[in-house]
Amino acid sequence: MRIDRSRSALRLTALSALLTAVLVPSLAMDQAGATAAAVSLPPAHAGFDYQIGGAYPPPAGVGVVSRDHTDAPAAGLYNICYVNAFQVQPGDEGDWDSDLLLHDANGKVVYDEDWGEALLDTSTAAKRQRIADKVDGWIDECATKGFQAIEPDNYDSYSRSKKLLTSGEAESYISLLSAHAHADGLAIAQKNTSELAGDRASTGLDFAIAEECGTYNECGDYTAAFGDHVIVIEYTAKGLKKACSGWGDELSIVRRDLDVSPAGSPEYVRQTC
Repeated sequence: MRIDRSRSALRLTALSALLTAVLVPSLAMDQAGATAAAVSLPPAHAGFDYQIGGAYPPPAGVGVVSRDHTDAPAAGLYNICYVNAFQVQPGDEGDWDSDLLLHDANGKVVYDEDWGEALLDTSTAAKRQRIADKVDGWIDECATKGFQAIEPDNYDSYSRSKKLLTSGEAESYISLLSAHAHADGLAIAQKNTSELAGDRASTGLDFAIAEECGTYNECGDYTAAFGDHVIVIEYTAKGLKKACSGWGDELSIVRRDLDVSPAGSPEYVRQTC
């Protein structure tokens, strides 16, 4: 029987394309899952101290510390490295290309008014990649210093953008940071933004750091997505009481002063359940 080799080749090519379409995405998802699974998460319900306002010797009983990326990790503890990933530290606008700062229709830079921080413009894929390239450099420094995780702050900056940015853009951008953190062997936290917690699988986020979830009755939103891998920071006695009464046996909870002052400062406050 004569074989139509050209038709057979076409069938093989089509079959190969089909297998590629089915298997490659699955393989990529498996690899991403394996990478995320390989990172070390902060121990649940561990003593926690929030030191992003300046490093100091951790109090007794603390097993997990979050510090700014410019500081060194605390010896012998699980260390989370804080980076301001969606906004610019006050006065540091000149460190960024001007077009990466978010501008309104009048050409004025859009600020987080509470903290005086310019918002970064995550509205296009090209800009998201350029912003990520800079933040990835900080993530690399965190890994080199010996941190175990990343805390990328202001995930919710789109909500302060005068509707110029969207939650989808924020998720696309943080997915870039998640991939880079995992490649560096670091876990990555979802900071606040409870409304996006349900998307953690697609964004690659490993655990949560929630400010005032007790105060605003949001802790359950985070535990629904992250289980007991949730770290809670409260800033008032009332908020601490609510968080501790509802979640004190499950989550890491601390009260700090609003400026997260170093120990020894007049403003310093630290309390736990």
